Amino acid sequence: GKNPEIPSGDAAKVLDAVSMLHGFEEGEGPVLGRRVVVYGGGDTAMDAARTAQRLGATETIVVYRRTRDRMPAHDEEVVDAQAEGVQMRWLSTVARAEGGRLMLEKMVLDDQGKAVATGQYEELEADSLVLALGQDTDLTLLEHVSEVDTSSGVIGVDYNQMTAAPGIFAGGDAAFSPNGERTVTAAVGHGARAAAAIDRWLDGQVLEEPAIRPLASVDRLNPWYYADAPRTIRPRLEAARRRSNFDEVVGGLTAQDALFEARRCMSCGNCFECDNCFGVCPDNAVIKLGSGLRYEFNLDYCKGCGICAKECPCGAIDMVPEHR
Repeated sequence: GKNPEIPSGDAAKVLDAVSMLHGFEEGEGPVLGRRVVVYGGGDTAMDAARTAQRLGATETIVVYRRTRDRMPAHDEEVVDAQAEGVQMRWLSTVARAEGGRLMLEKMVLDDQGKAVATGQYEELEADSLVLALGQDTDLTLLEHVSEVDTSSGVIGVDYNQMTAAPGIFAGGDAAFSPNGERTVTAAVGHGARAAAAIDRWLDGQVLEEPAIRPLASVDRLNPWYYADAPRTIRPRLEAARRRSNFDEVVGGLTAQDALFEARRCMSCGNCFECDNCFGVCPDNAVIKLGSGLRYEFNLDYCKGCGICAKECPCGAIDMVPEHR
């Protein structure tokens, strides 16, 4: 993890959040004490703070150098942490740790949203300081691979997760992500995409970026074809009961409920073979190709009436001018 230069005395108990969480999972969790300060603003900081609460801390404080709206943690994580009693100290940074005391420096945001030190300090008592300031990627493995771009601190990749060096693929937190998402979900997606690309690359195929069909906007959907189906509300553990155990906060779905939720999907812009276009076309211009193969349009028969597009529930049909 990132290790900021925080002056600390011998008696100061400073821990890394990832190591702390991993140690707890392995049954070797540290003794944090009653008053725990977590320094950081991401999901790992929220995990560390909420874990400290469950390990017996009577007061857990998250120190973050910017404001709530600039916090990288997911909103649900912050809301749940606060509901469980975690306190937030905004616009503050840890300047020094000495024994059971921390010196916090107050910050302000400039016009660009960057945190600027004010030179004003306040003291905060703490038994433990947990650092949750993110992770740096160890790129030493690629030092001698000149084709791979690591200038931005992550590995440069294309859509297929391949680097500029043919045959070298990367994903997860170590790889560049267009939307900046660094989550397990994104990493799993990178892995699936890279696996498919590696298979094609080993087969000698040319790796190309597939055309991505834009999602249909709400105004293109035809809600008449959909039944009203309210979302299934998942049970949540009461905040007062969470601090004494590590039970799941949000309950899961039964197989029946999960199937019901899947069927609520309106498949925006993505044909699900409802046969509407096939049935309403007055000119028999729509050709059904078989299960899973969708349809083709015989443009020699089509007169451009637009009924198929109008009656498509999910807005998957585009009407475009014909160029002769």
